[in-house]
Order: sequence, then structure tokens, then C-alpha cells
Amino acid sequence: MDPVTDNRAPEPLTEYAQRLTHRVRAFDRRRPLLWDLPFTGFWVTAALIDYTGGGWRHNAHQLDVPGWLLLTLSLGLSVPLLWRRTHPGAALAAMLPFALVNSWTGAALQAALLQLVLVYHLALRRPLRDLWWATALVIGPVLLSAFRHGEGTWDQQIGSHLMSITVAALIGVTVRTRRTYTEALEDRARRLETERDQQAQLATAAERARIAREMHDIIGHNLSVITGLADGGRYAAAKSPERAAQALDAIATTSRQALTELRRLLDVLREEEKHQADLTPQPGLTDLAPLLDGVRSAGLTVSTTTQGSPSLPPGRQLTVYRVIQEALTNTLKHAGPDATAHIDLSYEEKAAVTVTITDTGHGRAIDGTARNGRGLPGMRERTALYGGTLEAGPRPHPEQGWRVRLRLPEESPQ
Repeated sequence: MDPVTDNRAPEPLTEYAQRLTHRVRAFDRRRPLLWDLPFTGFWVTAALIDYTGGGWRHNAHQLDVPGWLLLTLSLGLSVPLLWRRTHPGAALAAMLPFALVNSWTGAALQAALLQLVLVYHLALRRPLRDLWWATALVIGPVLLSAFRHGEGTWDQQIGSHLMSITVAALIGVTVRTRRTYTEALEDRARRLETERDQQAQLATAAERARIAREMHDIIGHNLSVITGLADGGRYAAAKSPERAAQALDAIATTSRQALTELRRLLDVLREEEKHQADLTPQPGLTDLAPLLDGVRSAGLTVSTTTQGSPSLPPGRQLTVYRVIQEALTNTLKHAGPDATAHIDLSYEEKAAVTVTITDTGHGRAIDGTARNGRGLPGMRERTALYGGTLEAGPRPHPEQGWRVRLRLPEESPQ
């Protein structure tokens, strides 16, 4: 068989039959009497026809059984079928006296075979251990008939009835197994659908968090640089128009850079225009120099120290870049005038890296706005992706300022 055919969608006729079956079963569960009454009425009618038409005489051991007794036995062996689905054991027990009288009198009404219907429902709905006593209830009248009337050998009479009971029980067990298997498949399908929805919700939440981090990094940093440039340009406008013009040029450059990054992010989010999205790579270590130039143009003095040779994959490079960007942005916002910053980069083997960003500001970055913002949580989320650690807090006394330390461990082998 072609493996592709196993994944084919159900045919429309099959789907229609499945829907119709589910609707019929649901309707039957809501109103069981609408099926139980016709079913029971059919067999009651058949039993009465067997009595009134004289068909019972072909199998009877005694032909002089009173008519009223035959009528009573016919009803007693057929009416309990009304409770075959709700109380099959009680219905079978209710038939027992009539079955015993039927065997004792020798009427041998064919309605006694309706006990097999109750055996089927016991196997379908009750624990299988109930079949033992159900078999005893059905075999009892057979033994009584063989003892009293003695037609045929014992093994023929008992064996044929045991075979009938076994077939009825096996049919019930087969239907029960099939129904249980179908219910298990439906339950598994529901659980898989729920799990799929949960996974989609988790993926959506993760994507929203990623987008929020990117938006924060792009807008927060660039607006901080623009604010610093605007303040510097305002002070320089009166004394040095040339410096003010340079500040305006830097503001324009930074704004265009921010707009370019935002457009790139938004293009990626547009699924209908995904093939037209700008495939410019995310920032990395090679973009640190333009980042530092922009911060320096905003008035913050930044120095760097590098140890080792950088050999990081793009994801780790983006994490290092964003952490440095966020730390310098917080310095611009909260460190105050005349503050300086220093970046210490230490590259190790197997893509391990340690980055320490310190400043000489007032050390209040977490006391105000940043505490409720997304800066530090975003940095920690990025760091956690690679099993790293991020520490942020005031520098130890007597030093003044703030320190952010990022540590990414060695990259685990795939």
C-alpha cells in the first residue's frame, strides 16, 4: 500500500456517515425510550405470534399447557427487554422464574432465547465477571428441562446452549472493545487538539515576548540617543551653531537607523509579504562600533577592553549586542551628566564569553523607571536562552555607578 494513502482525508460520504452516526447516538442517549420501546415491542409481538399462531407446538414437550400460562410466559420472557440497556442483570433475573416455569411445564417457548440478548448487553456494559452468574441463570432452566423431559443427550442440550451463550458474550465483548478503542481514539484526538492549541498559545506568547524585546531594544536605545543629542544640540545652539548642526545630523542618522530596523521587524511579521521581507541579518559583534559611535555622539564617553578572539554564532552575538545596547541605554537615561562607561569583553573557547559593562553614574537605574520596564527582563530572557547568567546592580562600595555582567557558558555539543 502506498504510504501516502494512509494520510488521505476521509471521503465526503465517510464523513457524512460518521456525522450521522454521532447524531443518532447522541439522540439515542438523550431519548433512549424512542428506540427501546420499538425494539421491545417487536419481540413482544414475535412472542405473542409464536403463542397465538401455534408455532410453539413444534418444539413443546407438553401440548396441554393452559393458554393463560402461555400468554404469561410469552410476556414474561419478552417485556423485560425494555430494561436491557439500563439494568441487564435485573432484567435477566426477572426472566428467570418464567424460564424455569417454561422448562418445567414443557412449553419450550422460543421466547426463552431472548435471554441471550441480555447476555450480550451484560458483556457490553457490565464487568465480565458478571457473565459467570448470567451463564448460570440461563443454563439453569436448560438443566431443569433436560432433567424433567429428558429429550436428547445432556451434552447436546447443554453444549448447544453454552455455545449460544458464548457467541452472544463474544459479540458483546467485541462491540465493547471496538467502542472502547473508538472512544480512546476520540479522547486522544481531543487531547492532541487541546495540546496543539496550547502549543500555539505558548508559541504566540513567546513570539510576542520576542517582538517586545526587539521593539524595546530598537526604540528605547535610539530614542535615548536622540534625546541626548537633542539636549546637547540645544545647549550648543547659542554658542556653537556648528556643533548644533552636527547634533541634528546625528539625530537624523539615528532616526533613519531606527526606522530601518523597525521596518525590517515589521516586514518579518507580515505573513502575506514574507517573501518580500528585508533579509538583513540581526546585529552582531561587527555592529558594536557603530553602536558605540552613536552613544558617544550622544555625549557618553565609552571605552572598551577586549580579551581573546571573538568566534560566536549569530545568536550569541545578538545577545551580547543587545545586552551592551540596553546597558548603555540605561546609562544614558539614568547615569547623569559627566558619566563614563567601560565595556570589558572576554572571549573564551567554545563560544563562551563574559561581558562586563560599568559606568560612573549615580547608580539609580533600577530605582525608577527601569524597574517596571522591559530592559532587564529582556536581557535575562535572552541570556537564559543559552543557559547564561546576568547580574545587574550598583558597583560595590566605595565605587560609584552601575554594573551589568553577562556570562554565557561554553556551547554544548549537538
